[in-house]
Amino acid sequence: MARYTGPRLRISRRFGVAIFGASKYLERKNYGPGMHGPKSRRKSSDYALGLIEKQKLRYYYGLMERQFHNVYERALHRRGVTGLTMLEILETRLDSVVYNLGFGNTRAGARQLVAHGHIKVNGRKVNVPSFALRVNDVVEVKDSTVSRQLAGRSLELSTSRNVPGWLTLSKESFKGVVVRVPSREDIQPIANEQTVVEFYSR
Repeated sequence: MARYTGPRLRISRRFGVAIFGASKYLERKNYGPGMHGPKSRRKSSDYALGLIEKQKLRYYYGLMERQFHNVYERALHRRGVTGLTMLEILETRLDSVVYNLGFGNTRAGARQLVAHGHIKVNGRKVNVPSFALRVNDVVEVKDSTVSRQLAGRSLELSTSRNVPGWLTLSKESFKGVVVRVPSREDIQPIANEQTVVEFYSR
C-alpha cells in the first residue's frame, strides 16, 4: 500500500497549515522550509494555487496522486456539486471514519488499524482503508484483546477531538455508526475543494 513516508513537518511548513496535526515547532516557525529563514515569495499563478490546494487535501487524507485523482473522477460522475461530493467520498472512507471515531490517533494509525484487520463493518472484517461507507453502516473494533487495546489507547489520546455530528460513538462497545452523509460544515476542509476541481478540469 503506497503512502507518503517523507518529512511531515516540512510539508506542513510548506503549505502553512498543520496538515498532520498540531505542532509547537510549526507555531514557532510558521514560514516555509529552508535554511534562509522567512523570505518573500512571488505571487502564485492560478495553476500554482490550484496545485497547492490539491496537495493539501492529498497529504491530509494520506493518498497518492493516482488515488486522489480517482476520487475526483468518481465525484465528477455523481450528481451534485463535484467539490462537495469529493469531500464526502474522502470523509466516508473507512480509514477516515475510524480516525474520526477516535479508534486511530492519527489518520496513518487509523489506516494501519484497518489494513491489519482490526476493524469490522456490519459484522464482517474489512481490511481495505478506501472501503466506502454508507448511512447506517456500523463500524466496530474486532473483539480481541490486541484490537481493543490498540483502539482503547487511541481513544484515550484523542479525547481532545470531538466526534463529528454525522457519526455516533459508543466507547464501551468500541462501535460507531454512520447516521447521515457529512455536510461541508461537518468536514471543515483544510483546503478549498472548488479550487481543486478547477485545477483538475483544466
